[in-house]
Amino acid sequence: MNYAGEENSLRLATFGAGCFWCVEAVFQNLAGVEKVVSGYAGGAADNPIYEMVCSGLTGHAEACQVTFDPRRITYAELLEVFWKTHDPTTLNRQGNDVGTQYRSVIFCHDAEQQRLAESYRAKLDAEHIWHQPIVTEIVPYVRFWPAEDYHQSYYRDNPGKEYCALVITPKIEKFRKAFKDRLKQE
Repeated sequence: MNYAGEENSLRLATFGAGCFWCVEAVFQNLAGVEKVVSGYAGGAADNPIYEMVCSGLTGHAEACQVTFDPRRITYAELLEVFWKTHDPTTLNRQGNDVGTQYRSVIFCHDAEQQRLAESYRAKLDAEHIWHQPIVTEIVPYVRFWPAEDYHQSYYRDNPGKEYCALVITPKIEKFRKAFKDRLKQE
């Protein structure tokens, strides 16, 4: 289903790009993004919990489900942010976070999202932006499981925690510089 909630104009996008705290913190800042939920996608177990996913045995990726208003931000613009805010060339890792749960993946909600994601990946491959090949998976969306409450809006609620200060804050600062014209007005 492409629609989120009661409002038929809202759409869903689901991305995995390493730790969901980082991904969530980035997308929460974009104008046109109504909601971001951290969770798990792409695995076999029903109702996974963090400890199960961290074991690497469920096949889930830490992911964020982004509810957006396509009249204010397009799926193509979300893809641009996705590609430019993580390293899509590292298999099953982002920085010090290692495991299949940290893989780079786009879960496509429909054929148009699939087409746009594949087209964007092909464009980046052709431009040779990275020295290594892109390993990002582009797969059909099947199911999303929201993570535990303490994972939601983690950076917003815990900016002083060590992981947030050392890993997420620099990523957010870089993101805000690169996408300053697309940020929510505070």
